[in-house]
Amino acid sequence: MMKVKNIYIVVMILVAIMLFWNQDNVKPNIWIKIIGVIVFFFGMMKLSAKTPSKNQDNEE
Repeated sequence: MMKVKNIYIVVMILVAIMLFWNQDNVKPNIWIKIIGVIVFFFGMMKLSAKTPSKNQDNEE
């Protein structure tokens, strides 16, 4: 079973590929760009929320 973190990483890679692929078109679709950027930032927010802070005390 894949962990949620791995699923987010795969989705972020797929969204990035989709955004680059859409950019190569003669007339890129603006809605694909907007939705792709929103999904990418939401996924990155979820991934970075699991990263511990450098300033977190080890005593906790």
